[in-house]
Amino acid sequence: MTRRDDADSDELAVLRDQIERIDAHLQIQQLAQRYAFAIDARDLDAVVELYVPDISRPDMPGSGREHLKQLLNERMRLFYRTMHQVVGHAIELLDADHARGKVYTRAEHERGDEWIDMAVCYHDQYERRDGTWLFASRSLHPLHVSVLQDRPRPPYKAPFWAPHRTLVPDIWPTWSAFWADTPDEEIARLTPQPVHRRPEA
Repeated sequence: MTRRDDADSDELAVLRDQIERIDAHLQIQQLAQRYAFAIDARDLDAVVELYVPDISRPDMPGSGREHLKQLLNERMRLFYRTMHQVVGHAIELLDADHARGKVYTRAEHERGDEWIDMAVCYHDQYERRDGTWLFASRSLHPLHVSVLQDRPRPPYKAPFWAPHRTLVPDIWPTWSAFWADTPDEEIARLTPQPVHRRPEA
């Protein structure tokens, strides 16, 4: 092999490394964004698919995605609407298959007459499994929590310029499916203005 061949080989190795790092950052950034959309849509199947299959947590009785789904199902029934806005994400690649990160998020939660506004920082561990980056762990650390005195007034009716539009969060089919079997009195405890649709008889 000539010196030129060696140089070409080195350049290709550097290029491959750069592409893998870019791919890692893009995949990991999408994890945080996809988590926010899925949790607000109550698409718990989509949420748990973002985690490694053998996920374990101290607050879960067992390991695996099914246990995580059961835990999230309980937690997300404490609130009605939520809105998670990802506002910053720092990623540190540790090796080819491991990384860690911090994700600043503004998280809004509706609980009865309260509209809770939280600034939080997720501390994440990521792993690459079969070429796909996933959450290995995710812990939430609140920065501050406020209960807004003047709760937001969502557009409970479609805007006049687009009367055919479905409103968030009911735009996601998983939203109404999540609340479909919840008794009316439980819904009334969580929100004065429900937007989910009951299944047709």
